[in-house]
Amino acid sequence: MILVDTQALLWFMFGDRRLGHAARAVMSSSTALALSDASRWEISVKVSVGKLAPVPDLAGTANKLGLRRLGIEDKYLTRLETLPLLHRDPFDRMLVAQALSDDLTVLTADPVFARYGVRVADARQ
Repeated sequence: MILVDTQALLWFMFGDRRLGHAARAVMSSSTALALSDASRWEISVKVSVGKLAPVPDLAGTANKLGLRRLGIEDKYLTRLETLPLLHRDPFDRMLVAQALSDDLTVLTADPVFARYGVRVADARQ
């Protein structure tokens, strides 16, 4: 299962060229993709403070891509409490906790994920 980072999802949705060909192929064809509620929350926060333009039909797009919704469960919160502070972004830290708890690969361009021992698929490739 591949957990899609917020930035990778946005790059895919908006056709951003920073998303690599291999990553785009995975997003387009994989049946084993997940999207964290932390990413959905992050997008909503960024839209509400004006850092991101509104994302039309995020839920519909996630469903169309077959992204499994990954909620914020107690096991993730417990794992989050024990993570070293290598990354200050609370949304990314939740993705790390989820990936470590469920043995997921994260599709991301952020190199800090790997410092936690998370398997990473580079979104730029």
